[in-house]
Amino acid sequence: MFDGGGLSLDPVAAFIEGRHREYRERVVAFCRDEIGDGHDPETDAAARVRARELVGRMGAVGLFEPIRDGDVRGCLVAREVLGWWSPLADAVFALQGLSATPGLVCEADPGGWVDRALAGEAMGAFAMTEWEAGSDVASMTTTAVPDGAGYRLNGGKAFISNAGIADFHVVFASTDPEVGTWGISCFVVPADAEGFEFTGSLVMSAPHPLGEVRFNDCHVPGEMMLGDAGTGFKTGMATLDRLRPTVAAAACGMAGRALWEALEHARGREQFGKPLASFQLIQEKLSHSAMELTAGRLLAYRAGWEKDRGAERITMEAAMAKAFSTEAAQRIVDRSVQVLGGRGVLASHPVDHLYRAVRALRIYEGTTEIQHLIIGGGLVRGDGR
Repeated sequence: MFDGGGLSLDPVAAFIEGRHREYRERVVAFCRDEIGDGHDPETDAAARVRARELVGRMGAVGLFEPIRDGDVRGCLVAREVLGWWSPLADAVFALQGLSATPGLVCEADPGGWVDRALAGEAMGAFAMTEWEAGSDVASMTTTAVPDGAGYRLNGGKAFISNAGIADFHVVFASTDPEVGTWGISCFVVPADAEGFEFTGSLVMSAPHPLGEVRFNDCHVPGEMMLGDAGTGFKTGMATLDRLRPTVAAAACGMAGRALWEALEHARGREQFGKPLASFQLIQEKLSHSAMELTAGRLLAYRAGWEKDRGAERITMEAAMAKAFSTEAAQRIVDRSVQVLGGRGVLASHPVDHLYRAVRALRIYEGTTEIQHLIIGGGLVRGDGR
């Protein structure tokens, strides 16, 4: 299950190709060189500085290539490895994917931001969520009103990763509020646009650049719209459809690291005169974690395989992968803390950091509850495979 770089690709060999193994070696080498035995920053301010450093270094060695190529399995490999080594590095990769993919979906690159993002020369943000519009995207209140050769954006976005450090933002705003999701459009908004404002950080328990932004009569030229007016919801959903399996991979990477730490501890720790790993109740915890981790990985790589072989949509497969893997990862990390005992709740221990970092994956890019609605709805409609 494990090798020198984290989770072995052997259990998912049926879904990958040789190029994915070669790419994984590059990601592992990057992690060894850039992360090593270090820990993610412990403060929001330090995490923001580190994230900016990482995006440039990832781009310099070509780690964002699978995003450009639409290679979902390559993205799975990247996020699984990065999740093992550094949840912050995983978040950096994920946000470059989220901010570049809408342009790739629309086959457009206004301002050249997609190219710059994939080269690591610019950091992006994906601005869809609002305080009162999370899962219910249609209730967003940010508007974009035609103004001569462009649009005027007004409103605000919350829970935006990379807010305050991003160079550009992919922003979803309503150009026709009366028709709900069919009136949502998508824009690329540079951070230095007049009327754009970063209003403050939202500090998480596991440091991650998160915050709020506002648009105050923010002028956006018409050519900065991605796709046609009213197609923003479709663009956003196509982006999430492609990237949701990668959230599952990140969860598996984090869970795999936690299980490995617990296993190493159980083998080396002695209690009552024998190794902790010899106790059947400990073996049961390790067994449950190994089974759930393998199942989650298979669901994730199966979804990526379906997309890479030409499936137009992988909505059901992506929802299954994300729902199962993120929930399982939470349980695996929790079991690992229990096996580690007191060490597992020390702030200096990697598993304590994973305990805090893994929780958000059950919420962002569609909560577990939303994934179950997608799966159940698909089954009722006869879409299930």
